[in-house]
This record gives sequence, structure tokens and C-alpha cells, in this order.
Amino acid sequence: MVDFDVHLLAVLRELAERGSVTAVAEATHRTPSAVSQQLQTLQRQVGVPLVERVGRGVRLTAHGEVLAGLSTGVATAIARVDAAWQEHLGGATGRVDLAIFPSAAELLLPGVLTRMRAHPGIELALVDVDVSEGEFAPLAADHDVVVGHRSDGVRPADQGSVETVPLLREPLDVAVPPGHRLAGRERVGIDEVVGETWIGVPEGYPIDRVLQAMAAASDAPPSVAFRTIHLPVIENLVAAGHGVALVPRYTSGTRASGRFHLAELADVRAGRRIEALVRPDRAVRPVVRTVLEALVAEALDVTN
Repeated sequence: MVDFDVHLLAVLRELAERGSVTAVAEATHRTPSAVSQQLQTLQRQVGVPLVERVGRGVRLTAHGEVLAGLSTGVATAIARVDAAWQEHLGGATGRVDLAIFPSAAELLLPGVLTRMRAHPGIELALVDVDVSEGEFAPLAADHDVVVGHRSDGVRPADQGSVETVPLLREPLDVAVPPGHRLAGRERVGIDEVVGETWIGVPEGYPIDRVLQAMAAASDAPPSVAFRTIHLPVIENLVAAGHGVALVPRYTSGTRASGRFHLAELADVRAGRRIEALVRPDRAVRPVVRTVLEALVAEALDVTN
């Protein structure tokens, strides 16, 4: 039986997820030399090389990758023990760091905060994030819960290091300005709108992926006049007649009346999936489970 300090596994896991000793040091408030020393200590304890030099940095060896993967299970087991003990002492109390992108916050956060009033022992700390869909999962290393989104058809985040809790699927509709030739239509086809001037989001974001899929289906590249991550700005530009846009139905629908018209896409399944991403060892904490339950319940209310 190998005898080693399981707490050192956390350093190896951080290296696997963050990719460099410097990044681990910054995230864990250590010096790079301290991180390197802990990795060396763990290597001596397990008796095999876990990292190797590559240029000016290091990378995990095959042994290191296996042990880093196993460390998630160890951290989760320790967290379960701690969670059971905390519940024995009095239930869910503590701080939960929730990172959420703006339009999901707009849709879910008011109701979630109302639900959290029933849990005065939980402090919810909010962080605004807005990144491309592939960059949400890595944020789970720094936040207890990350609410992200991805396009239909895109695989969820790596299940090994991050758990995915589905919240809702939000359809994407075409927003057109008042007086537009399609403003009275409930449904429109791709060929009817793909040639329009578009107000878009940055490349790599779920809504842009849908627009690119529409263009591929019609063999007509979209003309994107402006790109912004801010949904209200997109809506204002559409309302002022500067183009059309793909927008999330539930979120934008609350502001559409009299300003712009929403039409369903008739010949494509267009939507985004909003989900909570959380490390397995954090997911077992009672305070985190309570926040996840509030998010799931609120998402259910939004779609019903």
C-alpha cells in the first residue's frame, strides 16, 4: 500500500486543470517554488515521476495524469465526510460563490434570490462572467457554481472534472424591428432571414454558432454589422432598425412588446442550453446543493 499525503493531491489536480505551476500558485495563494516543492514531495511519496520538464514549464506524466484523475474521487470522498458532519452540526451554512453570465442572471437570479431567503445561513456571492461557451467549465476551478450555456448539439463539459446540472433549454427566435416585412409572422424560414443585416454576438458564443449553422444550411454567409455580448444593446439596435438578431425567447420576450417582434425559426432547431457546472467535491457540500436546487426549481418555473 502506498503511503502518501492525500492533501498534496489537490496540488496535482490543480496543475492538471490549470496547466502551469505559476497558475496553480496564483490560484492557491502560494509561491511557485512552494508548489514545485509540494509536487516533488508527492513524487517521492508515490515513488514514480508525476511531472516532467517541457521547455520552461512542466507537464504531467502518464502516472501524473492517472493520479490527478483519481484525486477528484479522493477530494469528493473527503468533502462528503465534511458535508455529513456539517449537516450533523446544524445544516447548510456558509458562503457559495456563484458565477453567472448576464442574460441567465436576468432570467434566473431574481427568483433564486427569493428562494434563498429561506436559507439565511447561506451567503450567496455573485460574480458576473461572460465568456465563449468552451470557457465556462474551467471557471469551476475558481467558483463554487458556474452557470454557463452551450449551443444545441455541443457536447457538455468534461464529466471527469466538472459535473453538469441541466437547468433549461431556451429557444432562440429571430428579432425583427417594427415595420419589417416579417414583423407579423409567427414563424420564418432560414432563407427568408439569412440574407438580412445581422446584429450578432462574438464568435464562439452559442448564438453565433446557431447563426453560422443557419448560414451553412442555406449556403449564404451572414452579414454581421455589429457584435456585442450585451443582449439589451442587441435588442435596442434591432428596435432602432439597424438589423435583425437571434435572441433568447424567454429573456428577450419580456422586453419585446412594442419594441421588436419575435418570430420562431421554422426549419431549424435553434436554442441554447443553460446549465450549472460544479466540481464534484463542491457539489456534495450542503450549501452548494441548496443553491443548485434553487437554480433547478427557478428554471422549471421559467419554462412552465
